[in-house]
Amino acid sequence: MRMAAPAPLPTLDALGRRFAAVRALTEALAAPLSDADATVQSMEDASPAKWHLAHTSWFFESFVLRDHVPGYTLYDARYPFLFNSYYEAEGARHARPRRGMLSRPSLDEVLAFRAAVTEAVLAALPALPPTARALIELGCHHEEQHQELLLTDILHLFAQNPLEPALFTPDPKVPVGMPGPIRWIERPGGIVEIGHQGAGFAFDAEGPRHQVLLQPYAIADRPITNGEWAAFIADGGYRDARHWLSDGWAWVRAEGIEAPLYWTDEDGVWTRFGLDGRRAIDPAAPVTHISLYEADAYASWAGARLPTEAEWEAAADQPSDSGNQLDRAEAVEPRPGGGWYGDVWEWTGSAFRPYPGFRAAEGAVGEYNGKFMSGQFVLRGGSCATPRGHVRRSYRNFFYPHQRWQFTGVRLARDPGV
Repeated sequence: MRMAAPAPLPTLDALGRRFAAVRALTEALAAPLSDADATVQSMEDASPAKWHLAHTSWFFESFVLRDHVPGYTLYDARYPFLFNSYYEAEGARHARPRRGMLSRPSLDEVLAFRAAVTEAVLAALPALPPTARALIELGCHHEEQHQELLLTDILHLFAQNPLEPALFTPDPKVPVGMPGPIRWIERPGGIVEIGHQGAGFAFDAEGPRHQVLLQPYAIADRPITNGEWAAFIADGGYRDARHWLSDGWAWVRAEGIEAPLYWTDEDGVWTRFGLDGRRAIDPAAPVTHISLYEADAYASWAGARLPTEAEWEAAADQPSDSGNQLDRAEAVEPRPGGGWYGDVWEWTGSAFRPYPGFRAAEGAVGEYNGKFMSGQFVLRGGSCATPRGHVRRSYRNFFYPHQRWQFTGVRLARDPGV
């Protein structure tokens, strides 16, 4: 990474240290990339790495420095148009599908922009009011979301290259035995409370905390594995309309879907492409890169169903910072033996809709979640690419039912007597 040495800064408090650490991890994740790697956009759902690096800096520059530091001058007055994402209150912006056309500014210029914003935020931090400090905390969580997106977008980009380059050197594999049969955790149902509570950070969509009535149910003690998914494929799961939602079956036929994203059948052996290149699938590891349609079809084939998000949250009983999550810039992939958190985001059968009493925040940051509460489904639990400490029991991720370039998997649920 070619960046100018920062000027001396004040001694950092906890928020400053957190901000600096988040910024450094983003840059470490992107460090192996060339300027070309960081510029190309592989599909409309994905963004170039260079854009992620710049957009997260635009967020801090706009909402912290511009709005709360008297006399601050924008690093480059052209950048807000280029690097605003979807904030209508912030004005016009470059079209999302054309982010990959931004050959300029160069990667080095974007990194210089990042360095300047980081230095300015840290220098201003001791004098910032509580409202600005709260925006820095929000911005750190926002950038952590983009760290995961940066990795999954690079993975999708590299998968389009016939050379199938690896971003990171693979770690040596430690043999792990196949997990035993699913153990069903019986839950009694009744009135439960879900949603965020307490003084810690949470996104607005995680609240208000409220009561939900659950019927008795059982939920699996682990996600579905690659080996179990291979059995679904071998049994004709992708060719049997009985198990598919109508939209899902139309998607399978239109797109020619036969396996999870990045899987290839090589002379009867399933391989997968990951950030460490192409390797044979690990049958004991959780299956990943599946859509809601696929998850729902597998559940039907297995005589089960997807859990609701309330069922998932009521049953999750491990610390949210546990499991296989992102700690540093290295190859990430789902690993065998996972618990409730990490490895793969788990599809639920719940639509991403507002909780009772939800109100979006005032101003541009109020556009963060509320306006996306249409047509998407909730996922829970985090993944191997989710920065450790980012998720909570109440955390609600959300994607459209056909999307699967994220580390998405499935945990089953069932009703009594099934």
